[in-house]
Amino acid sequence: MSLPGLIELVPPDKRVQAQITVPGSKSITNRALILAALADGQTVLRGALWSEDTQVMTECLQRLGFAIRVDPDAREFCNRTITVGGLGGVIPNAGSPDKPLELFVGNAGTAARFLAAFVCLGKGDYRLSGVERMRSRPQAALFRALRSLGYAVQSENDMLPAVIHGTGPREASCAVDIAQSSQFASALLLSGGEGGWNVRINGHDDEEMPYVRMTQRLIDAFPKHGGEFVIEADASSASYFLAANWLIGESNSGITVTDYPQSDWQIDAAFQRFFPPASRAALPACSPADTRSNLSEHHSESRLEALVYVSRRSDLGDSIMTAIVMAALGTAPVRFTHLERLRAQECERVAALRTELTRCGARVVEEGETLTVHPGPLHGAEIETYDDHRMAMCFAILGLKIPGMRIKNAACVKKTFPNFFQKLANDPQQGGLGVRIIEPQGGRILRVGELFAE
Repeated sequence: MSLPGLIELVPPDKRVQAQITVPGSKSITNRALILAALADGQTVLRGALWSEDTQVMTECLQRLGFAIRVDPDAREFCNRTITVGGLGGVIPNAGSPDKPLELFVGNAGTAARFLAAFVCLGKGDYRLSGVERMRSRPQAALFRALRSLGYAVQSENDMLPAVIHGTGPREASCAVDIAQSSQFASALLLSGGEGGWNVRINGHDDEEMPYVRMTQRLIDAFPKHGGEFVIEADASSASYFLAANWLIGESNSGITVTDYPQSDWQIDAAFQRFFPPASRAALPACSPADTRSNLSEHHSESRLEALVYVSRRSDLGDSIMTAIVMAALGTAPVRFTHLERLRAQECERVAALRTELTRCGARVVEEGETLTVHPGPLHGAEIETYDDHRMAMCFAILGLKIPGMRIKNAACVKKTFPNFFQKLANDPQQGGLGVRIIEPQGGRILRVGELFAE
């Protein structure tokens, strides 16, 4: 049974102690799937996320002719052990100019971009398409780079749908601008070793470079002739439970995330500095951003002296959305800066965050590419999620503290965390928080089995 169209969270009446597992990193899983297909031999990916985005990538690789076996993971329901038969850069299947091989990527930006570069190594024509939102997400810088390498890319507006003519590896050079997305550079780097491409990155942006560094480190560490690769837990997904601990956990133990990422591959692993597990302090007191130069730049404006600054350029990645929502319950105003990338993701996230927090009674000021969140009393509201998994999860966590939080289209969490609401509702002895989730009309408590997103 799938999630109802509208659910309501009932804040727990006591603090919670629980150990939570979260699924594997989406960013690492989709990069690893491409590298496994390029490897010369069979690769076993352990701890791989199994969600809408990674299923899309897996299905596309299978359509391209790769042998892939997917087995359950005993430790985490939404992980899988994925075995990929790599072919050393050979792509078995292709289409023709009059009938390109169709690859549907849904709303998965990583799949769209990584596959666009990957299929250039094939011999034939491939058509990439996605949902309506994907037709407005940027692709132009990647397509320009692929054309400069000598590959033909046909697209009416340099967005999806697009037809790409693969002609195999070719030694060539290109420059790629990552001003809009680091995924352009990552796509070229993932396939560039096998393709013989020399990739130069323009528009270096600290906000996006952490993801490029993740790609480079993953390439260096990956078993190129097959073997085994372990994917670490997703730090962005873990941020929701660190925030939950801050809201309802015990200060001496509380809510902890098992196997929290220990590497520095994921920028969002820094989220625990903002909400340390052992602290009940509010975000401003925990934030490392108040010592950064971007704060001192504004100190001449006396009206801003009390502000704390948090940047998506240097502090956090997707988990900045969690921090924005939690800041409404903090102790001082927080200005979140360099948010332009949030506007071109699953939804226009800057406007969406401002709109929905305001709906809950928060005072939020949007200026350029910043949001300033002022703490104050909040109330429950019916939250529009814009078919964006992170909007649903952020505001669900707010509902652990604020009564009356209702989440529309909660099933959109299937994109990266299908059992998210099951984690909230399950008994703490079974790896959950024990939160009651109800149908607003009638107040019926939803069973754990009804809370899986599919």
